[in-house]
Amino acid sequence: MHRYPGGLIPVDKCYKQPRVVAIGPYHHNLKRLKRAEKAKYEAAICCVKQSSCLLEDVYSMVASVADASRCLYDEDVMSGIGDDDFRVMMFFDACFLVQFMLLLSGEKIDPTPSLHRFFFGPNRRDIRHDILLLENQLPWKVVKAVMKFKSVPLKRFVFVMKQYLQDHKAPPEVDDASVPELDPGDEAPHLLGLIRYYAVGRCNDRTTTTKEKTTKKNRRRKDKPKTLSISTGAMELAKMGIMLTANNQTTELSHMGLHHFIKLSMVPLALDHNRASYLINMAALELCTVENFYKDDVQKSDVCSYLLLLATLASRTDDVHAMRAKGILQGGGGLSNDQVLKFFTSLQGLNRGRRYLRIMRDIQMYKENWWALTKIYEFFYKHWKMITAAASAISFFLGIIKAIYSIRK
Repeated sequence: MHRYPGGLIPVDKCYKQPRVVAIGPYHHNLKRLKRAEKAKYEAAICCVKQSSCLLEDVYSMVASVADASRCLYDEDVMSGIGDDDFRVMMFFDACFLVQFMLLLSGEKIDPTPSLHRFFFGPNRRDIRHDILLLENQLPWKVVKAVMKFKSVPLKRFVFVMKQYLQDHKAPPEVDDASVPELDPGDEAPHLLGLIRYYAVGRCNDRTTTTKEKTTKKNRRRKDKPKTLSISTGAMELAKMGIMLTANNQTTELSHMGLHHFIKLSMVPLALDHNRASYLINMAALELCTVENFYKDDVQKSDVCSYLLLLATLASRTDDVHAMRAKGILQGGGGLSNDQVLKFFTSLQGLNRGRRYLRIMRDIQMYKENWWALTKIYEFFYKHWKMITAAASAISFFLGIIKAIYSIRK
């Protein structure tokens, strides 16, 4: 199971460490998380009761899968954990995770009073945060072993989690008919990988990047720019005549691109600490699993592309303000413009995903091939107030002259 890559060392530790519950061995011994161990025990009791099976049967199924999963964790961490302790840990953690997934899916889990208190209230948001941390994951096969005894409406759970990623408030009741089907062929490594898969989406590449003319008749630009700028802020785009627009038609991060050289569109983000954490951990997963960003499938690096594009656009506090005005950054979320800027500045260690490179290439090609137009637009952008005032004055004097001419006539 993955550890945080070195490129994300500058990122604040609040996006890396669990708040209330440890899932798996990496944070298991933290004293401040011990309260959750009792909740895990009670969640296991609930799982067994709901399954109508013997405890031995459920535990044996999980233990057999856990043995094969032990090698997935860091050797140094596992050297201090015995086989029996590891099996018990996997069993309790998987039962806890399944019970919480059932809760978020709208299922009635009939928890004990103590487990009910732990799941609800302030902990609910913190648990949602913790189960999507890169170093707080269980192998998906271990979770599925428990789900064989207590089925989780996975389709609804994924839909609800995507709603949290987008606007934090999931609908109290989910209409199953409106939830897209999950791809049965996708085998996620863990819960974070599953949620990332559906948060990114699988859009048509050609519809999310600049429309490229391939025939010589319609082709007016070169294939590659002379240079590649990586410091194009939101204010600079506005001066060039490129409109920054929020794509409110979808929640999938892969839907971003420069359309017809005049409109840069991307999915909006209501940024708060939890959503920042979700995105950072998904990006960290990409850094751990994608061997070569330049050669692999474009969707495999889309979270890195999304975050790095936002970080590129937000090079100053004025850029952050402009992104809020355009609806790219939505809501307060408790983060000031300075805090948002600090967050994006910490992401400089991210690898450049293929979609990010395409967008930056297209922006640079626009600057090179339409430089005269951009200069004219920049002049009007900088002096529009003076131009407007001059136009009003000219219009006023023309009106006076016309009135005098009418009187003399």
